[in-house]
Amino acid sequence: MRDPAIGEILVQADDLQHRVRELGAEISRDYASRPPGRNLVLVGVLKGAVFFLSDLMRHIEIPCEVDFMAVASYGSATDSSGVVRILKDLDAAIEDRDVLIVEDIVDSGLTLQYLLRSLGARNPATLEVCALLTKPERRKVELPTRYVGFEIPNRFAIGYGLDHEERYRNLPYVAALATTSSPSDPAPRT
Repeated sequence: MRDPAIGEILVQADDLQHRVRELGAEISRDYASRPPGRNLVLVGVLKGAVFFLSDLMRHIEIPCEVDFMAVASYGSATDSSGVVRILKDLDAAIEDRDVLIVEDIVDSGLTLQYLLRSLGARNPATLEVCALLTKPERRKVELPTRYVGFEIPNRFAIGYGLDHEERYRNLPYVAALATTSSPSDPAPRT
């Protein structure tokens, strides 16, 4: 029996895999002319981007490395203040490196804005963003997102790494969380 919390499917599993392949090919083409020995560094934003990042890496045909950051944003239950705290920082220096932030979803853009400022201050050679999902309706700040998988409506998304209370990350598709009226309704992502 299907979990009643899983609502409308927003992006089917086959569409996800097809678009991830396309993104891998685009990234491979765009970064193919880097100087020898300067590998692309993919920075996955934990935890949500893990599924997307692992699939994306398999479709990138140029040398690349991976590192991770974990961040927490603070605000009310329904809106982010844009105040972000780094819970896990990068393990390696990124100065003079080509860096691609790999995000699961860009919602308001406030967390990504913080990441771009924080990583940009470390003097990478280039700094770009690849987001699986974006919600243009929720955007509070416009940010350069070079690679985008899908634009989705303003619904709380679960699946393919996205969670609600640490559940549903393992769904092979992206769905909307079914509307509830409980006091624990999900806060939007930032």
